[in-house]
Amino acid sequence: MEAGGERFPKQRQVLILFILLGVAFAGWESRRYSVMEETMSGTLVANLAKDLGLGVGELAAREARVVSEDNEPRVQLDLQTGELILNEKLDREEMCGPTDPCVMRFQVLLKKPLGVFRAELVVRDINDHSPEFPEREMTLKILETSPPGTVFPLKTAQDLDVGNNNIQNYNISPNSHFHVSTRSWGDGRKYPELVLYKELDREEQAELRLTLTALDGGSPPRSGTTQVRILVLDVNDNAPEFAQTHYQVQVPENSPVGALIVKVSARDLDTGTNGEISYSFFYSSQEISTTFELSSISGEVRLIKKLDFETISSYELYIDASDGGGLSGKCSVSIEVLDVNDNSPELIISSLTSPIPENSPETEVALFRIRDRDSGDNGRMTCSIQDELPFLLKPSAENFYTLVTNGELDREIKAEYNITITVTDLGTPRLKTEHNITVLVSDVNDNAPAFTQASYTLRVRENNSPALHIGTVSATDTDAGANAQVTYSLLPPADPHVPLASLVSINADNGHLFALRSLDYEALRAFEFRVGAADRGSPPLSSQALVRVLVEDDNDNAPFVLYPLQNTSAPCTELLPRAAEPGYLVTKVVAVDGDAGQNAWLSYQLLKATEPGLFGVWAHNGEVRTARPLSERDAARHRLLVLVKDNGEPPLSASVTLHVLLVDGFSQPHLPPPEAEAEAAAAAPADPLTVYLVVALASVSSLFLFSVLVFVAVRLCGRGGAARAGRCSVPEGPFPGHLVDVSGTGTLSHSYQYQTTSVLIACSNSVSNYYSEEDISLPIVGHYGL
Repeated sequence: MEAGGERFPKQRQVLILFILLGVAFAGWESRRYSVMEETMSGTLVANLAKDLGLGVGELAAREARVVSEDNEPRVQLDLQTGELILNEKLDREEMCGPTDPCVMRFQVLLKKPLGVFRAELVVRDINDHSPEFPEREMTLKILETSPPGTVFPLKTAQDLDVGNNNIQNYNISPNSHFHVSTRSWGDGRKYPELVLYKELDREEQAELRLTLTALDGGSPPRSGTTQVRILVLDVNDNAPEFAQTHYQVQVPENSPVGALIVKVSARDLDTGTNGEISYSFFYSSQEISTTFELSSISGEVRLIKKLDFETISSYELYIDASDGGGLSGKCSVSIEVLDVNDNSPELIISSLTSPIPENSPETEVALFRIRDRDSGDNGRMTCSIQDELPFLLKPSAENFYTLVTNGELDREIKAEYNITITVTDLGTPRLKTEHNITVLVSDVNDNAPAFTQASYTLRVRENNSPALHIGTVSATDTDAGANAQVTYSLLPPADPHVPLASLVSINADNGHLFALRSLDYEALRAFEFRVGAADRGSPPLSSQALVRVLVEDDNDNAPFVLYPLQNTSAPCTELLPRAAEPGYLVTKVVAVDGDAGQNAWLSYQLLKATEPGLFGVWAHNGEVRTARPLSERDAARHRLLVLVKDNGEPPLSASVTLHVLLVDGFSQPHLPPPEAEAEAAAAAPADPLTVYLVVALASVSSLFLFSVLVFVAVRLCGRGGAARAGRCSVPEGPFPGHLVDVSGTGTLSHSYQYQTTSVLIACSNSVSNYYSEEDISLPIVGHYGL
């Protein structure tokens, strides 16, 4: 109640606005139609389309409908013809009782734009009820000394019809003492009085029986009769007299059953039975007799049924006081029923639209009407909804309200609204009615799918099996239904040279990515592409994400020995002077590995030697050095088997065989290998062949050097192209001390200087050749420096 009180000024403003708008919306004058009661259902009442000045099609387009005050569908509007017809047979007495005229108020509600046409239907009475007396016989006690002209009131008959069809006249059967005079009350109702025009003589006739007839004014007239029994009495010269001839009483409608309404009082100056007073209703309708009870002894009038101001707001009682001698007096009691705020406001929904599309401008959600059956402040109302909702109430004519959206709605923020319409009257205490409306917001495709990440990095190990699931991209759409169903696809690559269609595929339903073929790290280290996610809305919305695939290296390449070459028919021989100190660099084994990372970290190991302990191989760079001083007892020829192994899992390896020839000095010819001795012995007589052999050896050596350079160039170009296509770099990190990095960068960290007095290159089918003493500097570049 306190909250309602605080909002009272605001509600009063709304009420004033409603009144002003009501005047503004009164687009048509109120019209009155009439129809006879008991008219059959389906009877034409009027052509509303003509009266409103509207076309028949416009009535249907504006969703015209009939709304009555009591919500009873007694008439209906035919939208095809614009005719107002009866929906049922009307009974005026049932609808209005004694009220005349009988008016049924209704409105014709039109939308788009909103308009209200007010009309009244008058139900005209027909003479379908006969007068009826409350009793089949009434008894009058009349003194024989009553002078001619004395008037005796008679009980009236009731007729449910109104106007001329109600009772218009009374008459009595022919006799020699009485006639009937018909009188009218202030409200126009007729009542009979028995008039004595010839003196009575009890001794001559102690009792008379007459027939009283009530006639209505219908055509043809209807009638009702009752018997009047007259008892002729001895003299009683004082009639009862009421203290007031008219009583006025106000009674609240919520008075309990049994409550005292009024107490009437009359006195009689006679004594004995002539002074004993008895009270009774002089005129009593069915409504009065079922609502009030009159005590015949005390004159108290009490309630025997609850009052309802909204049904009957006033009553008129006529009370008769009779003594034992047959004399009587009468009075009237006017009872005004006071309205109590006992009716809560009512809310009637005329139309409701749900769901409402999101992002729509101001949209009509509901059209409804409010009413309160009380009167005065008890019947005045205010209407409101919750403040925090994006909706507005707009008042219009005839207590109609329109509930509209206050701006665009967003289903993704809120998809359902529960609106409570509160109608409060201004009575004391205030009564209110709450009506709940659920409004759903339908989805519009206004949100594109959103990937969970702007870019995805996927890793796949080379030599994978085809159709391998390598990862998943995921996108969500905050819309609903088909607008939220996401379909994935591969977008055309920016680089047309990337064969994306042969590398990966995507599942359109769940975003699973698959490698279509086996990948080779050494050929393609990385590639990237874009995927799209589109919803199934109309029009569809989409978004993109970048996917980068990194191919991880697998140890699938064994080390490859560049020097010394192993594919020649004659093995190369390294020369070693016998005067070499321990640690003397004999030669260097150079190898590469096509893998990357630790799979390309190489280590060297001496597996077998002719003279164990004479030579050693450095594990981290493949250098072959002497381990101790040489002696005369050491063999002149030595054969070394060196193992080159990578750091992969499992490790792969290659082996190389070295031939070392011990010489006393580079100016002293060395001993030829056994194979060459036989050839030299055969060729000794032909000294001129030596010159040709030297020329041939020089040519072969030049060709061999050129081949090595070409091989190195091809390998370097191949690795550079793979690195550019994959856009991948070698993983950083410290290398173990005993390993040599021969990864894609291909650059060793040392340069070596070999000083020799004389270089002897011995090959198969070659002879010994001597060279002058000189310094030869050979920097080791990449995997290929010799």
